[in-house]
Amino acid sequence: MFNVEKVRLAGADIRLPRMIPIEQRFADPTVADLEGTIRGQVAEHDRIRPVSGKRIAITAGSRGVAQIDRIVATLVDALVNHGAKPFVVPAMGSHGGATAEGQRQVLAEYGITEQTVGAPVVSSMETVVVAELPDGTPVHLDAEAAQADGVVVLGRVKPHTDFRGTHESGLAKMIAIGLGKHRGATVLHSHGFEKFDTLIPEVARAVLDVVPIEFGMAVVENAYEHVAHLELVEPERLLDREAELLEEAKRLMPTLLVSDIDVLVVDEIGKDISGAGMDPNITGRAPVNSDKFHAVPIKRIVVLGLTEHTNGNACGLGVADVTTQRCLDQIEFGSFYTNSLTSGVPDGARIPMALANDRDAIVAALHLSRGPQDRPAKVVRIRNTLSLSRIEVSESYAQEVADHPDLVAVGEPHDWAFDDTGTLPPLPPIH
Repeated sequence: MFNVEKVRLAGADIRLPRMIPIEQRFADPTVADLEGTIRGQVAEHDRIRPVSGKRIAITAGSRGVAQIDRIVATLVDALVNHGAKPFVVPAMGSHGGATAEGQRQVLAEYGITEQTVGAPVVSSMETVVVAELPDGTPVHLDAEAAQADGVVVLGRVKPHTDFRGTHESGLAKMIAIGLGKHRGATVLHSHGFEKFDTLIPEVARAVLDVVPIEFGMAVVENAYEHVAHLELVEPERLLDREAELLEEAKRLMPTLLVSDIDVLVVDEIGKDISGAGMDPNITGRAPVNSDKFHAVPIKRIVVLGLTEHTNGNACGLGVADVTTQRCLDQIEFGSFYTNSLTSGVPDGARIPMALANDRDAIVAALHLSRGPQDRPAKVVRIRNTLSLSRIEVSESYAQEVADHPDLVAVGEPHDWAFDDTGTLPPLPPIH
């Protein structure tokens, strides 16, 4: 569809700066015993509200939640040990191409199958209307979950990428959007993100009033993508407690600790990284409500490719300035456009300037960021907006790194490692 081989590259004389691998240090609280924590909390819940004999749906979403397979498997086992009959439902709105099989496949890629978690994975796009808001908006819920004796809402609590409120990305959104499937997500997104700060908790409250939510299981991660907090929340406290946990998540999230950036090179974006592909809380760029997001000043952003688990959904690519031919080749436009149409945000689905390879894309971005003064370029490279503990910065940051208490050089300056095709190997994942 696209071919950019014949583009005459302005700024081809630009010499790329050498890069320094650095470590950004963040707070690292971690749940030491994941399984023990879950089992203990489920046992305490069962003491107050027995689950024996109940057929219970456990939600599993499309975000890259840390150790999601272990958490789901342990929840299943803990509920079975107390006599329940759990099953897993995909709760991801329109993701997975808005098909039952597509959503089942998303979970399988996270290690969530009947064989791995010990419970059926029941995937359907059918919904039932369980409530109606005062303005007449129907509230949809996954038909399989609606038939259950109870629903366990499992979700990561974190700042959202499109709006600000007391409830952003978390349990309330999992109830309203995730369990709403494609129909419910489409209905709610038609209100616009500017309404979500009140709409999401309103919908969740309506569901909590009529659907037997057994409990919420809230996951908060730290900047290293470790589980920092794991809490079973009873339904009557779900909304109040989630608002408190959101503040904790904001304190723990990573950021870019340098002062300003000419070019930010992002190896990969994807729905498993952020609902917006790359997190506006990190980049300061959002397709909607951009005035609500503040970050280090960045002149130009280059996106080199997509993650494997995003399955071709390039949501968020539109806020970048430059991309590559290989990124375009990775796009599956069905899921990409379905997601964008459902959210009602076309800006994130736009295609930025695309260059033939990684090297040309980075050179083009440097050319576009050139100012009137001839000074060393400030370039930062990250794997993605979740993995920010190890990044690379150009030599122009050397003094800034030396002076910052939470920045440490962990290697010598080096040239860019392009192969013969002008492609970079990705930065290694952070473990």
